[in-house]
Amino acid sequence: MPVIGVINQKGGVGKTTTAINLSAALAQVRNVLLVDLDPQANATSGLGLLPSSSVYDVLSGRSSARKAVLRARQKNLSVLPASAELAGAAIELDASAEDVQLLAKALIGVRPSFEFIVIDAPPSFGALTLNALAAADHLILPVQCEYYALEGIAGMMDTIDRVRAALNPDLQVLGLLLTMADNRTNLSQQVEANVRRHFGELVFDVVVPRSVRLAEAPSHGLPIFEYAPGSAGAVAYEAMAQEVLQRVSEA
Repeated sequence: MPVIGVINQKGGVGKTTTAINLSAALAQVRNVLLVDLDPQANATSGLGLLPSSSVYDVLSGRSSARKAVLRARQKNLSVLPASAELAGAAIELDASAEDVQLLAKALIGVRPSFEFIVIDAPPSFGALTLNALAAADHLILPVQCEYYALEGIAGMMDTIDRVRAALNPDLQVLGLLLTMADNRTNLSQQVEANVRRHFGELVFDVVVPRSVRLAEAPSHGLPIFEYAPGSAGAVAYEAMAQEVLQRVSEA
């Protein structure tokens, strides 16, 4: 039962959009838990959920993960939600070996109930992101098709190497996902070419396009498959989920 972290220290790259829609796509064929570890709680609100308890209560020991998990409206999809309180955890937790293992320990009780767990990590490098990296088996790195894309990836890869050496030796990068692509522009085409040249087969075949429908879906509390099932974004994330299933089976 793989745990997949969706990680990028840079914000605005489609990380939460990817976490929501990958989870929803996998839930069409598997039983999936989405863990919202971002204090902005966008993955929680993006699925229309209003939690009474959250992952903050789990990390602070006030609740168990099993009690905090909510069922999403989509079949086979559950969420361990976030709340604004989670910002407090980012301050309270430190980088000690005990604190960065809190999420991994909390998920032990629910792992047997799910075939996939997807973690939406915050767009920063701190105790919460370290918890995601410690709990994950695989990582997906969304990469926006923009000028500074390669610079951001290099920094993230360095971070992952350090975490692998000190904390989670089995951590693997499952793939880099190109997001917000606009093939009408030379910039998107150049960024894609550069990323594929540097990282080769590590880059997912599918490219997620820049899409108004993907941007609108969270405001309706729906994944793209329910909001605009025939859209280019839905097609892309469905194809991505198939690639994820294949890569995990081969890992």
